[in-house]
Amino acid sequence: MQLTQFTDFSLRVLIYLVRLPEPGMATIPEIAEYYRISRNHLVKVVNTLANAGLLVTMRGKGGGLRLARPADTITIAEVVRLTEPNMNLVECFDPKASHCRIDRGCFLKAILYEARKDFLAALERHTLADAARMGSGSEGESPAPRGARM
Repeated sequence: MQLTQFTDFSLRVLIYLVRLPEPGMATIPEIAEYYRISRNHLVKVVNTLANAGLLVTMRGKGGGLRLARPADTITIAEVVRLTEPNMNLVECFDPKASHCRIDRGCFLKAILYEARKDFLAALERHTLADAARMGSGSEGESPAPRGARM
């Protein structure tokens, strides 16, 4: 299973905000430059996260975005469920789209359901605060925004 780029960018934005010094405000251009990601992609990501209540956005001079809740109350699973269009590991997970000829007698489906459940359970045990503490960044890159807390 591979998470979408949208989910990856969503997690990056949130972790960036967790690592900022208080009060934790940042702008889309700042984050786009830090991660070398398209500003247009981040606008969509930020809009989704804000509409879901994970971010607070403020327009105008001195505006930006920040986490809407403490980082230790937002699980990685919550973000993944929000940003993944579906968690269908195989075609037969979606009965409307499945054309599988062995669906009725297939045990693989049950095994993959269990794997997906376990995957989400593992993500449920970790918060943004955990993720912000864990990574040390790529070689040669700063693991956090300038002036950030770890």
